[in-house]
This record gives sequence, structure tokens and C-alpha cells, in this order.
Amino acid sequence: MRKKKRRNNIRFSFLLIVFALFLFGVMGVRLIQLSTSKKIDGYDLQKLASNRTMRTDTIKASRGTIYSSDEEPLAENVSSYKLIAYLDPKRTTNKNKPQHVVDKEKTAKALAPILGISEEEILKYLNKKNVYQTEFGSAGKGLTELTKDKIEALNLPGIDFIESLKRYYPKGEFLSYTLGYAKDEITTEGNKEIVTTKGELGLEAYYDKTLSGEDGYVTYQKDLRGYKIAGTKEERVEATDGKDIYLTINSSVQLFVEQALKEAKEKYGYEWFTMMIADAKTGAILASGSYPSFDPNLRNMTSYLDPNTAVAYEPGSTMKIYTYMAAMENNVYNGDETYLSGVYTASDGTKIGDWNENRGWGTLTFDKGFQMSSNVAVCNIINRHLNKDLLRQFFKKMGFGKKTGITLPNESSGALNFKYETEVLNAGFGQGILTTPVQNIQALTSIANDGMLLKPYIVEKIVDPDTKEVIYEGKKKEIEQVASTQTIEKIKDLMWKTVNEDGNTGVYYRLDGYNLIGKTGTAQIAAEDGSGYLHGKEDIISSFAGIYPKDDPKVIIYASVKRPSGGQQNAIWDAVKSVVVNLSKYYGYKHDTVKELQTYEMKSYMNQNTEAAKNKLASQNLKVTVIGNGNKVIAQYPKKGSQIIENDQVFLITNEEKLHLPNVVGYSSKLATSLLELLGIKVKTEGTGYVVSQSLPEGTEITKGMEISLTLAPKYEG
Repeated sequence: MRKKKRRNNIRFSFLLIVFALFLFGVMGVRLIQLSTSKKIDGYDLQKLASNRTMRTDTIKASRGTIYSSDEEPLAENVSSYKLIAYLDPKRTTNKNKPQHVVDKEKTAKALAPILGISEEEILKYLNKKNVYQTEFGSAGKGLTELTKDKIEALNLPGIDFIESLKRYYPKGEFLSYTLGYAKDEITTEGNKEIVTTKGELGLEAYYDKTLSGEDGYVTYQKDLRGYKIAGTKEERVEATDGKDIYLTINSSVQLFVEQALKEAKEKYGYEWFTMMIADAKTGAILASGSYPSFDPNLRNMTSYLDPNTAVAYEPGSTMKIYTYMAAMENNVYNGDETYLSGVYTASDGTKIGDWNENRGWGTLTFDKGFQMSSNVAVCNIINRHLNKDLLRQFFKKMGFGKKTGITLPNESSGALNFKYETEVLNAGFGQGILTTPVQNIQALTSIANDGMLLKPYIVEKIVDPDTKEVIYEGKKKEIEQVASTQTIEKIKDLMWKTVNEDGNTGVYYRLDGYNLIGKTGTAQIAAEDGSGYLHGKEDIISSFAGIYPKDDPKVIIYASVKRPSGGQQNAIWDAVKSVVVNLSKYYGYKHDTVKELQTYEMKSYMNQNTEAAKNKLASQNLKVTVIGNGNKVIAQYPKKGSQIIENDQVFLITNEEKLHLPNVVGYSSKLATSLLELLGIKVKTEGTGYVVSQSLPEGTEITKGMEISLTLAPKYEG
């Protein structure tokens, strides 16, 4: 029995050893497999291990700034802050310097009036259990630097901020449809919140990739708490910041336009009003205004289409300019040829009448027909000397019926859909066809440039903010010679008489001595159901196509207003004249004559004798303001290399120990801000235009960290 039991024990031990060896072998094989295989059971072990020990953080690229041609920031990044509170007592290692919220009731009471929420709501966040930190919902997000400063001044333990960049439009409604807006898109990756800014309208959308730049990243080994392990390698790719865009928009000219549109709304009323102004010699867009507008910071728009580029409508009688030019260019126009005004009967029996209830003015010459904006004159010119093909061909030559190619999204091509006789006749005076304001601006460039059609453009240059390299430069672009000198001189003469001679349709635009030329237009609004035209007194779109001044033109103007109150033209007359008067003052015109102003390149006056520098600048007819009574120049504005012209303002800062605040009332926003920042003063502005008041009085001693608020308003009155 004992031998049998012993044999069984030996057999069991042997089996146990064999089983143990088998398990050890399986474990060894598995270990070799785990060590040599990239994937096990569908999992990438190397990647899994890397994810547990490696961390990648995004390095955000800064979005580019959009500037006006005079370097006013129109769309920029500003710091935005999210309020957080640390609740974990373990953060505090020194009781005398607590690093977490100690007194929750006191903290809630202090924060409530600043955040604009109740103490009870704040305590809900502060009383959370088993959390390291907490946030304060929407009330604690998107805080401005001013709000942050107020909270920091409370010295509340455990209160901190997370900084981020926010897209900001410092001038509010200013140029809003052209600028558009960019919006933050928030996505989550694990517990991580990723914010991406994307352009959704206007230039922000069109140039989104250019403005966005490219994010970088840094990858490193982390410890259990997520911090980088000291001494370990990291892989780093720096972000490429977005490019800065400088527009052709002149902030002063834009201001004149926007102010005029708002005043017209207040005085007269309308559904909408648009106005574009371009440099007559280059096609550069100086202003693009429309009202109603919207604030890109609030995105309170009612339409997502830019009225100056994306909305096409029937232009009315401004098209008579190009119908007349078509006849002249085909050598069939005789201004002394006569016709009977009043009513024209087409071959199909359709009657087309003049705007004065079909009464007309008896027998007129074609020249006089233009000045009186006679529809019947156009019908006779087309019937006697043109046809649909010649008319369409010339309209297309002027750029109608296709996009101009301006770098703005959703540009409309308009439409030249006329086929039958009545449609052709209507097209000749701007009914039944669709055009956009920017197309009309383009067509007018030919009249300002002796028949050469120019392409309108709105981007002056694109600049790398780090290297200052200009990577794109907008320039004058000639498209085609569309008319002869003889045609241009004739049409300019007709446009001058339309505005400046008594009894003609444009006489209400006359400004004695200003030499403004132009053509008026009034189009009926088509019914939405396609049943024809509306006949209400206000169911019209009134337009004006103008050039100022006639000889050696400086600007091109195209304005249009829909449903003016009472069907009256006062709104558009007043707005255009107001803008022309302000432009005349701004550009230094005296009636029709431009003052010849000398251009200089600003030199460096640093470390020079104050009096000598002042005298040298004054000898160049520059306005010199010296800040301080020191004998040496230590700072200047404009900086060396800047282009300046006669009558420009120059500031010299001297080496006096104590400097005092100057009076900047009357200065432009840019000029005042540049001077005050040169003096080390932080500037906050309210409104647009020129300084009308400053929060600190002239003569206040300038101290470190000084802040000043400036109130701005339009300077010129039409």
C-alpha cells in the first residue's frame, strides 16, 4: 500500500511539474510574441504604450489682422478670459498664501456683481464636491481684460483665469459686410477642448486659409500627472501665424459713407441703401457701405449677402450711359438728331413712356434726351441705330453679365437676359436686366480713364507679420480699351450737363464749383411672383452713377436706395452730396482744383537737437508738435521710412524727465492713438472718427501704466 501511494505522489508531482513547465512555456511564447509583434488582438501595443506616456499639445497659430489702407485695425485678435476657481485644499502648501477658495460665501458675494449672476448661482459652482477646479458657466467665459482686472483687484484666493484669443472688430458696424466675421468652433478630444476660428462671411471667409495660418504642436513624455518629464526629448513644430491683410479701404472715406447713409435713414427712411466709392485712376475700392448693417461682434445680421457685390437688381436709367456709348462706339450716334418724346410704341403694340407720366417734352435731340433721362430717346436710338446683339455685346464689354472677380465671396454675375424687342428696349434704360454696384463701379472706370476699363480690387497687400515680407500686392489692372477718347469726352459732357444745367434730371446733385458729373436712375421693382412690376409710389430703386471731379477724376461713386420713404429722392441726393463735400475737404480740393502736395520720406530725428529737428520739419510744410521741453529727441511719429505729405502731423518726444498729457481733441483715431501709445499710455476708444473728448485733461503728468479713454465722432459735415 505504501509503495502504491508513493508512486501516486511521484506521478502527481511529475504532472504538476510538467503542467508548470507548460505554463511557463506558454508565458514565454506569449512574452516573445508581445515583444516582437506590432499588433496583438487588433491593438497596436507600441501606440498604446506611447499614448500612455506621451502627450501632444497644439501650438495655436495667431489669426492675421485685417487693416484699412491707413493701417487702422478692422479685425484683430484680443485676449479673452475664462474664470476658474481651485477648490482642492491640497493646492495650498502655505496657510498664509492660500491657493484654493477658502471663504466661498465671501468669494460669491464679491464676484456676483461683476459676473452679473446671483451669489446662489456662484455657490452652486463653488460647492461642487471632489473636484480640483470649477468654472462658472457662460457668465465666466469670454471676459474682457477690463473685467479680469476688476476681479484680480479683489485678491480672492483660488481665483484664476485661462487666457485665449477672441476675434474682435473694434469699429463695430464699420465695413461689416465687407469684413464679414470669423467664429470660434469648439470640439472636444477626450477631456480636451479644441477651439478653431473659422471665417464665415466676407473677407474673413474668402481669405480664411490665408488669415488662419497653420497650427504647430509639441510632443513629449509625461508623468502620471500629465507634466513633462525633465530631461526627456520633445518633438516640436512651431505654428505659422496667419498673414495680415491690408485693404484699399480708406477709413475716413468709409466713415463719410456710413455717416451719410445713417443720416439719410434718420431723416428720410428707406428699405436699404448702398454706396461704393473707388479710386478713379486705379479701381481700388475706397469705401463700401450699406445700411442696414450689422455688428460682427454680435452677428446680428438679417441678410448674409453683401449688397454691393452679392445682390443684383435692376439698375434703371444709369444704364443709359452705356446704351449711348454703344451707339457712339458703333459710329451711329448724332447728338443733334431729334425724336418725339412722350411715348414709344414697339412693333408688338407695347407702349413705353417717359418717366413724367408719358407726357414727354415734345421734340428733343438725343443729347437733351440723355439729360432728361428719356426712355423714349433710348428706344429710338436702339430702333434706328442698334440691335439686341450690338447692345448685349457692348454691355458685356463693360463687364455686365459676369463677375468682376473682386476677392469677396458670393459675388453675383447679374443677368443680361433680353431677347424680344420690348426686352431689348427695356434693357437699354436698365429694366429687365440685373447688375451689381461693383459692376457699375467697374464700368465707370472706363469713363475716368479715357476708355480703359479697370478691374476693381479691395486688397492692397498681404503681409507676413513675422518677416514683414509682402507676399501679395494689389495693383491697377487694365482689362480692355472699351471706348475712344471722343466717346469718353462726349459722355462726360452729357453727364456734366445732366447734373449742372438747370432743368435736367440730375440738377439736385449739383454742388456749385465742385464739377461733379453723373447720371441718375430710377427702376421699378419687379413683383416676386413674376407678374410684372409693382406700381406703388415707393416701389422703386433710385441710383446715381457719378465721377468727381469731371477733369482729372479722383473718385467714382455708385449709390442706390430701395423704397425711399414717400418715393422721394432726397435721401440719395443728400447722401451723395454730403460725401462729395467731405471728400473735397479730405483730399484738399478747392472747387475742381487739387492742391499739389509735396511727398516726403520721413527721416530719423532720434538724438538730434529738438529745435533743429523742429525747424527742419517745419520748412517742409509739416505740422510739428513737440512733447516736453527737453533739448534732445528720443522718440518720433511717424517712424523713419514712412511716406508723409505736406501738412501731415509729426510728433517729437523730448528727453524731459516729466512729460505731460497733450490735447488730442480733433486728431484722428489713428493719430491720437499713435501719439499716446508712443508716450506709453494705454488707449481705449469709443465710437469712430476723430477725437471729440478725452478722459484725462491736458497737462496731466504722464505716469507708468496710465490709461486714457477717447470719445470719437465724425469730423466733417456735408
